[in-house]
Amino acid sequence: MGSSFDHNHLPDSNSPDLHLSHPTSDECVKIWTNTSASWKDSLTIPVYLKESLFLTTVPLAKDNGMSTWILVDKNLPPDQRPILCSCESFRKRSLTSDADGNVNDTIVHGIASVFCPPAYRRRGYAARLMKELAKVLHSWQSEQVRCVGSILYSDIGKAYYADLGWHPNPANSHVVFRPSETPKCPLAKEVLADDLSKLCERDESMIRKAMATPAEGVKIRVTIVPDLDHMLWHIGKENFACNYLFGKIPRAKGAIAGPPGSQIWAIWTHRYYGHPDAQSPNNVLYVLRLVIEGDEGASNLPSDEEKELHAAKHSKQLSYLKAVLQAAQAEAAEWRLDHVKLWDPTPLVQDMITQSGIEHLVVEREEDSIASGLWYDENGEGGAAPLWINNEHYAWY
Repeated sequence: MGSSFDHNHLPDSNSPDLHLSHPTSDECVKIWTNTSASWKDSLTIPVYLKESLFLTTVPLAKDNGMSTWILVDKNLPPDQRPILCSCESFRKRSLTSDADGNVNDTIVHGIASVFCPPAYRRRGYAARLMKELAKVLHSWQSEQVRCVGSILYSDIGKAYYADLGWHPNPANSHVVFRPSETPKCPLAKEVLADDLSKLCERDESMIRKAMATPAEGVKIRVTIVPDLDHMLWHIGKENFACNYLFGKIPRAKGAIAGPPGSQIWAIWTHRYYGHPDAQSPNNVLYVLRLVIEGDEGASNLPSDEEKELHAAKHSKQLSYLKAVLQAAQAEAAEWRLDHVKLWDPTPLVQDMITQSGIEHLVVEREEDSIASGLWYDENGEGGAAPLWINNEHYAWY
C-alpha cells in the first residue's frame, strides 16, 4: 500500500506528531530486514528473518517479556508509516538491597537493538525515541513489581547514551582466553540442558544471601537475576545458529567441577558473528555466568578484595576453576570459535585466573558492549546509580 509520508520533508525530531508505538507483524519484518546488514551475523537475510521471529518465542522474550518500540508519525496508519527508529525492551527480574541488607524483588528493562535506518540518521530520531522510552519504561509492566531502571549495552562508546541519561557502569572489563585442543580435565563435567534449572535456582539463592549482607557505605545495590530464562534466550540463539551452520547443536551448556559447597560452574553460549570458514570471523564462546561457591567477593563490596578463602579450600577451588576454564577453551576449539570471553570477574576470580597459569588477556571495554544504566527513584524520577552486581554476559541484550 502507498504511504502519505513525504520522504523529502522529514519531520523535526521534536515534532509533537512523533510518538512511540508498537509495530505490526509486517512492520516487524521491515525492521528485521533493515537491521540485517548490522546484526545477521553468520546468517543469510532470509534465515536471519526466521531467527528474528523465532527469538520472539523463546524464554525472556515470550509472554510479552520482549516489547518492540517504534518512533512514528501518529497521524499515519500502521503499515503505511515510515519507521524512523526502533528498539526492543526485555523485562528482567532484578534484586535491589540497601546498606542494611533489605532485599526487594524488582524489575529492570533491558533495551536492545536501537536502530535508525540510514536514510533517517543524523536527524535526532534515535535520541527522541530514547527520551520517550525513558518516560514510559518506569511504569511499563510494573503493575506487580517496581521498575528500578533500564540498562543497555552501547556499541558506540560511552558519551552518546550518557548524554541521554544512560550512564556507563564504572567498570566494563572482560578476560579473554584462547581456544585450546588439549584434553578436558577430568575434574570438570559437562553442564547439560537438564542441569540448568537447578543450577540457576542455587545461584539465585546464593545471590539473595549475598545481597542481604549489610553493606556499609553502599546506599543501594542492584543485580539482574541470572535466571533460567536468561540462559535459555542465549541458548535459543545459539541453537538456531548452530543448526544452520552445522546441522547440530552443542551438547555442553557449560562445565562444573568440585563437590557441593565448593563447586565452580560456568554456563556458556556459542556466538558466530561470521561463518567459521570466513577470514577473521572473530567468533566467541561467551561465559554467560561463572559461579564460585563461597566467593564472598561476588557481592562486589569495597572490602571484598581483602577477603580470601581458607588456604586449603582456595587450593582446591583453584584446580576446579582451572578445569572449568580449560573445558571452555576445549569447547571453543571443538566448535571453531576464536576466543573465550568472561565478563566482570570478581577479585577472587581475577586472582585465581592469574594463579592458574592459563594464558589470558584483561580488556577494559571503551567502545563496545558498554553496560549503561538509567535509574529511577520511587517516584519515577532520575535516581542515583546503584552498585551493579554481576555485570556478566547473561544480562547482555
